[in-house]
Amino acid sequence: MSPEHQPKIVYFSHGGGPLPLLNDPGHQTMIDFMSQLPGKLPRPKAILVISAHWEEPVPTLLGASNPPMFYDYYGFPDEAYEINYPAEGDPALAYEIKRTLELAGIGAAIDNQRGFDHGLFIPLSLMYPDADIPALQLSLQQGLSPAKHLAIGKALRGLKFEDLLVIGSGFSFHNMSAFFHHDPNMITPRNNVFQDWLIETITSDISQADREFHLTAWENAPNARYCHPREEHLLPLHVCAGLAGRAGKLIFDNKILGVRCAAFSW
Repeated sequence: MSPEHQPKIVYFSHGGGPLPLLNDPGHQTMIDFMSQLPGKLPRPKAILVISAHWEEPVPTLLGASNPPMFYDYYGFPDEAYEINYPAEGDPALAYEIKRTLELAGIGAAIDNQRGFDHGLFIPLSLMYPDADIPALQLSLQQGLSPAKHLAIGKALRGLKFEDLLVIGSGFSFHNMSAFFHHDPNMITPRNNVFQDWLIETITSDISQADREFHLTAWENAPNARYCHPREEHLLPLHVCAGLAGRAGKLIFDNKILGVRCAAFSW
């Protein structure tokens, strides 16, 4: 991908359901971070979000011109189901991404019915509250193969679209049981070791081949399955790392819901 067509890439933790928009104090560091992040980025013409909350047999894109809201959570107050993020979609960009993946030998699809899930509308409500930038989502691929998601990222290097912001929307720690049933004095050491490994893997001056080797074998990292009993919130990072093809920069290292997590940019 030529320099003028390189997208800005960010991977971050999108918080617990709608809580960041419900004034939850455990999300204040995330709210502050996401509210300030656009001032550190070029203003995009479009935003592509790889959401941890969508899995399909092949990578699938939102194709609607005006995607509806998809409240993919339950048990929250009524106002959680009144959140609206009325950004336009970008059907032409969805088609171009599908074509780019297919040219790289990766089957892809477009879904014209599905709406924005909270992996998109929570962070973008904080980052771009005016909802005046076209946005669309790319699903994960069922099976959750780390190698396949790195390959999806690499395939996206063939996309020729200026001023695109690509967001990997996941969570660098995602053990739901530990979030809500933990002793804060006991969780930190186990998670810290994994977060340190992840930060070193993404930001260190190693070859991209070595970086991808470590990401492919992420289960071998210390406390990997404790931090990610299921890896759907980690794999948006693999897409970002595959697309970037280089070391990332640590832009957030703090606690959300009392648990340390990280964010990166390229």
